[in-house]
Parts: sequence; structure tokens; C-alpha cells
Amino acid sequence: MADDSPQTLVGIAFGDTFRAQEFLTAAQRLAANRHMHLKDAVFVIKREDGTTVVRETIDPQPGRSALSAAVWASLLGLLLGGPVGWLAGGAIGAAGGAAAAKLVDLGVPDEWVSWFREEVQPGTSTLVLLVTELDRDALVTELERFNPAKLVYANLEPYWLDKIHEALGETSASNEPSGLDELSQ
Repeated sequence: MADDSPQTLVGIAFGDTFRAQEFLTAAQRLAANRHMHLKDAVFVIKREDGTTVVRETIDPQPGRSALSAAVWASLLGLLLGGPVGWLAGGAIGAAGGAAAAKLVDLGVPDEWVSWFREEVQPGTSTLVLLVTELDRDALVTELERFNPAKLVYANLEPYWLDKIHEALGETSASNEPSGLDELSQ
């Protein structure tokens, strides 16, 4: 069953990874208390030298998918073709699992992950949340605990953007998505 609820994308930058992880825990608590439905969370960590690390919580990772597929395919190959089937099944399963993981995009669209990789500042850890059924008041109240932090992007109405900026202790509101106008589904 497809979820046709409007999706909200929010990216908040923190000074360190631990603070970003703490906000993810707070977002999970909001979801548990039915203030939002958390569809995905992505960490975009940009080191001081400009290198970026992305950790997605929903989309399958190629390494894990390859290992899992290799194990299952090699077992099936062993049953059907003996030792040769075991080797062939493992190789085919690993390749197929890794390829499938790269094609599957269940959460934050890849184009948005790429956009955040470019836009976030060095020395920050940004948590990008993809949510539905968002209680905006509850989010703003929770964000007050994370001052100072910086709103990188949110596809919310100007009133709520101002509220988020206030909660984070920011003085100016800059929320231009640089050509990506809408969250694609």
C-alpha cells in the first residue's frame, strides 16, 4: 500500500555528530509519540577537509546486501549444484545484491542527498529527516533544545520556517533549495 501523505524534508546542521545523533533520537521519540511518521533519516557529515560521508538509515547498503544475497544464493547453489553451484551462487548473489542495493531508493531521494552533500558546511553533521504527518508545533518545541544548530533546508511554509529559525537561535532565514523545487517521491 503506497503512502500518499504529503512528505516533509527537513535538514538540520549540528556542530558535531553526537548532537546530530541526539536529534535523531529526539525525532524517533516524536515519531513514537505520534507527532510525525519518520520515513527516513540520513546523516550527511562533511569533514573540515571537505570530504563527505553519508549514512542512510533506510536504503539498503551495497556491502550488506551483497553479503546477504551471497549467503542465500550460495546455499541454494550448494543444494542444486554441489560445490561448483555453491561458488557460482555466491558470486552471482553478491553481484546481484550489490547492484540491487544501488538501484533501490526507499527514503530520501538520491538527488536530495547529493544536494545536501554540496550545500552543508565543512565541520558539520547534518541530519536530514523525511517525514509525513508532521506536528509542526512539536518539532519546533523539540528543536529549541538543540540551539545552536542551523536549518539547512525544509519544505515548509514561511511561518514554520521562521519558527524553526527562532527555535535554533538563527537571525536570518535562508532556505533556497538551489533549483530543486519540490521533494520528488
